[in-house]
Amino acid sequence: MADRSGLHQVAAQVIDPELDLSLGELGMVRAVSTRRRQATVELAVPLADWPGLDELVARVRAVLAVAPGVDEVTVDVSVMTDDERLALRHRLRAEMAGDDEDAHGADDGHGHGHEHAAVPRFLQADSSTRVVGISSGKGGVGKSSVTVNLALALQRSGHRAAILDADVYGFSIPRMLGCEEDPVIIGDTVVPTRGHGVRCLSMGFFVPENEPVIWRGPMLHKAIEQFLGDAYWGEPDFLLVDMPPGTGDVTLSLAQVMPRAEIVVVTTPQAAAQTVAQRSAFAARKLKLSVRGVIENMSWFTGDDGRRYELFGKGGGETLAHDLGVPLLGRVPLVPALREGGDSGQPIMVTDPTGEAAQTFMALSERLVALGPARVYRRELTLR
Repeated sequence: MADRSGLHQVAAQVIDPELDLSLGELGMVRAVSTRRRQATVELAVPLADWPGLDELVARVRAVLAVAPGVDEVTVDVSVMTDDERLALRHRLRAEMAGDDEDAHGADDGHGHGHEHAAVPRFLQADSSTRVVGISSGKGGVGKSSVTVNLALALQRSGHRAAILDADVYGFSIPRMLGCEEDPVIIGDTVVPTRGHGVRCLSMGFFVPENEPVIWRGPMLHKAIEQFLGDAYWGEPDFLLVDMPPGTGDVTLSLAQVMPRAEIVVVTTPQAAAQTVAQRSAFAARKLKLSVRGVIENMSWFTGDDGRRYELFGKGGGETLAHDLGVPLLGRVPLVPALREGGDSGQPIMVTDPTGEAAQTFMALSERLVALGPARVYRRELTLR
């Protein structure tokens, strides 16, 4: 006979693929029973259409199938009760804040706390997460496609990457990243969805794709705060922020909410784009944000004859990097598949990982990692 308590402990150690925490921590294992050499596990998930449910069930089956005294495994799945879901909400809030217990404050009984969210753990001074804002002075330079493929390159290199689409007016990340599911909402907590393994949160999940967002500055600021403070991101190694072009309200909000953010400026080779991009870099520095490097996009097109054609001129990225006193992190070629992948939700890092553009993004990710964080904080040096 299998040991029932031992099987419960084994099942509780399985990691949920959506939340990246153990089932025991999440309270998802309701019961384990045994009959002869058959083990039955009852799982409770927050929603009937819980993302990654098939993979979760497969993981539970796999670990119990090799347990001593078990020949057959049955997994029954049901939806959490309101009380179970509320307990899960408290657990996620505690994890978000980096506390052993949930943030202080009253709760209305439906999972909607009245407290002001604590600073998310990945934004705290001693967090290992690097927040990197991908910026440009103007639209049309390929900033969003650079953000998506750079995140995928970081992920491919073994780093946990996530994307915050802060381009509230011109959101495009959900389509480009191929996100097929909306974010999960547990009480007042949002779980960013995944596209090709990268977590993502965007205004595009909350309004129709063709509907304009007509908001004033305070509403934009509140949206950015909620995207960060009311979302369960875990603790990614890199959070890439797709910033809106220019130097408007969203940039000011990001500087206030994410003072540790590093800025990477995207430009194209022509002088006109380089001059405009320089303004966004100067604005970042005025807001005490560290500008770490420049990426030149659409640098050349490789023809069927193997020759490189510099359709938009050359030298803009190098000049901008020199003027800012930062490194030119890389030059990205103009590849039709890069644009096509953005439209179809199949980025070039996924469809052609060994191609010219993908290898450029891999090199970019390596240089970004090698730079190290702009500022290093140590908890033991904090003055209290």
